Amino acid sequence: MRTAAFVSGIVVAAAGTAGYAYFSSHREAPLISDDPAADNTDTYFFVSPENPDRVVVVWNSIPLEEPAGGPNFNKFDENVRYDIHFDNDGDSLEDITYSFRFRTTVVNPNTFLVATGPISSLIDSDYNVRQSYDVFEKLAGKKETKLNTEPIPVAPPNIGPTSTPNYANLMQAAITTLPNQYRVFAGPVDDPFYVDLGAIFDRLTIRSGFGNMGGGKDGVFGYNTHACAMEIPIARLTKDGKTKLETAEPVLGCWASNSRPKVRVLASKGKNLKKETGARVQVSRLGMPLVNEVVIPLKDKDKFNGSHPKDDAQFLQYVTTNEVASLLTALYGPALTAPVTDRADLVAVFLTGVQGLNQPAGVKPAEMIRLNVTIPPVKEGDAGYSRFGVLGNDLSGFPNGRRITDDVVDIELRAVAGVLFKDGTGATPFNISPNNILGDGVDANDKPIPQTFPFLAVPHEGFANLHSAR
Repeated sequence: MRTAAFVSGIVVAAAGTAGYAYFSSHREAPLISDDPAADNTDTYFFVSPENPDRVVVVWNSIPLEEPAGGPNFNKFDENVRYDIHFDNDGDSLEDITYSFRFRTTVVNPNTFLVATGPISSLIDSDYNVRQSYDVFEKLAGKKETKLNTEPIPVAPPNIGPTSTPNYANLMQAAITTLPNQYRVFAGPVDDPFYVDLGAIFDRLTIRSGFGNMGGGKDGVFGYNTHACAMEIPIARLTKDGKTKLETAEPVLGCWASNSRPKVRVLASKGKNLKKETGARVQVSRLGMPLVNEVVIPLKDKDKFNGSHPKDDAQFLQYVTTNEVASLLTALYGPALTAPVTDRADLVAVFLTGVQGLNQPAGVKPAEMIRLNVTIPPVKEGDAGYSRFGVLGNDLSGFPNGRRITDDVVDIELRAVAGVLFKDGTGATPFNISPNNILGDGVDANDKPIPQTFPFLAVPHEGFANLHSAR
């Protein structure tokens, strides 16, 4: 399967996925931008390099968290269900869903402090405002099951040297092993996404040349987010319950969603300030990075957040006629010209996965992260690793799943510019400079990414206040 010809063909075809998924979903739609606690920011899905018989899925919420944002530091919302969905047969319907549900406890309400002293453990009485959660598993057509027997602790905010002097130990303690080999984590982390937000949203500006020589400014530098993470045995997710080497269908689809109760009641006089009741409504959805943020126009952004993958044909026009490609041509032509219409290269990968790489048999087109679990994981530092994923001949990276370190911005800029677009003769006329060297000038996260579960760096410390120091 990993022949030179196969790799070459996949490199040409697969990077088209990136054209639809442009950056990371931070504040991507009008309604959800007013509800940060329920805002999905990124979803990651990859075979674990620690335990290659398992997959790791990470879904983050709460964009651009200021680490020093006390006294009420960011936390998971008790009214939100943070869900991750898996499709194991290509029909674009969820076959397995895991749900994280949180509760908050205040030990001493007669203080403004989250930490009344140094927090030495997750059960320390000085850990004053704390959270815990339950994990539920729902198989299609069956009742959901709670996987934990005791509430699972959430890692606290990284406040500073007086309150959280040994934070790395607290984060490690929040990694919990459940029955049947599941591992879970929930808490604040360094936001691992890296992108020049300031330049990108200033009409796709590239600060230096065409962005392939550095010079960008990481708009997520120094910010945190809140992560839900799971390590799951592959055999638990496959349709036939078999391992990655035995299963008849090794391609899994994945997307995250957050939902709230339909009715919110605000009371007066400071009592029961917020109560949410009624049927649940999906308010945020995220599979491939930044479908909604850049590709979907304003009129349909909220609609996309409330939609489901099985209905994605309604958004097809925004892929086949690509606004980002049009902007690149307008800004940088005649040096750079990108194909705007008839983007079959993007449609095939975005909706179905790439045949021979991560397309399930009998697939129904829909947007989600698709991962072929038979492809061995390659991590940063290994021979054959590339932050450009499939574009860099590394089939274990984006768009075959998405690792924490994959440089999806550079991959996607080049794909939108048409480097994989084929004309009627099968040639790729846009695979030329500067189309194939585009980038945002930000090539790595501001913190090194650990190579152990949950594959996320310790959150930035509030006391350090990196934003004022720069």
